[in-house]
Amino acid sequence: MMSILARLHAGYFRISLALCSQALLWKIVGESPDDAHALRRMFRMLPSTAFVLLWSLALFSLASLSLLYILRCLYLFERVKAEFLHHVGVNYLFVPWISWLLLLQSSPFITPKTMYYLVLWWVFVVPVVFLDVKIYGQWFTKGKRFLSAVANPTSQLSVIGNLVGAQAAAEMGWRESAVCMFSLGMAHYLVLFVTLYQRLSGGNSLPTMLRPVFFMFFAAPSVASLAWDSISGSFDYPAKMLFFLSLFLFLSLVSRPSLFKKSMRKFNVAWWAYSFPLTVLALASVDYAQEVKGFLAHGIMLVLLSLSVLVSLSLMVFTALNTNMLFLENDPSVKP
Repeated sequence: MMSILARLHAGYFRISLALCSQALLWKIVGESPDDAHALRRMFRMLPSTAFVLLWSLALFSLASLSLLYILRCLYLFERVKAEFLHHVGVNYLFVPWISWLLLLQSSPFITPKTMYYLVLWWVFVVPVVFLDVKIYGQWFTKGKRFLSAVANPTSQLSVIGNLVGAQAAAEMGWRESAVCMFSLGMAHYLVLFVTLYQRLSGGNSLPTMLRPVFFMFFAAPSVASLAWDSISGSFDYPAKMLFFLSLFLFLSLVSRPSLFKKSMRKFNVAWWAYSFPLTVLALASVDYAQEVKGFLAHGIMLVLLSLSVLVSLSLMVFTALNTNMLFLENDPSVKP
């Protein structure tokens, strides 16, 4: 057990993040409105049992990883502290809370208007805000940890944490809280996006095995479009602009396969970083197709849905076939 705790790090929550976002995706597509396109209404035929099983799998993986990480905090606190001080590892401390928020939104048992939802939202959002205060404060006040020195694609996870929190707040009708978290996330996203585009020293220090996290470039605007849709009540022009930005960034990345070639030579848990961005992009395409109701929009939705599911299923198979490589002694990904 101690050997597993020693090798575990917050980057393993990529697995639960991918599964929780998939659960939310299948909840959304399975609840198509009556005025939806015929292609969208086809998803109603999916058995509800399959969604419950997927949600249960996501819950099991997240609860298991959370328990292991709590034990790591208790017995190996110095290693957790090292993660917090690491320019990549610290960003993955947002991932468990993002995963829990996604799982809460996709829950088949808890609705947004209940007290249980409200209490759990607070439980999962408070750590995100705490990490915001610590990390965003360091970006502009603390010596060597200013943004241009530590910025890398995983830094966008901090933004995503705020945006997912805003979306969950909007779902239960807390518009002011949702706007607050959305504005906090977007303000820092704009600064971060420009910093990363300038390719300063922080981005160059990313290990080769972590190249899949470049997909976070289109994950952040995708989640932002979903959050704004929940806040405004419609997939209006701001949401569409964010969706188009994420789609452009997605096409820019997939047209450069050589960027990911070295990271794909040997299986690593970092591969799970592909799933979540594709899933939230697919979720945004579902809302866009529902708003536009055109053939092209639904074609884009179908392609992205298929790609998201195919990638997630492939990762499950690869992980099952390579369980001996899950907890490596010298993990090249996010090891402070």
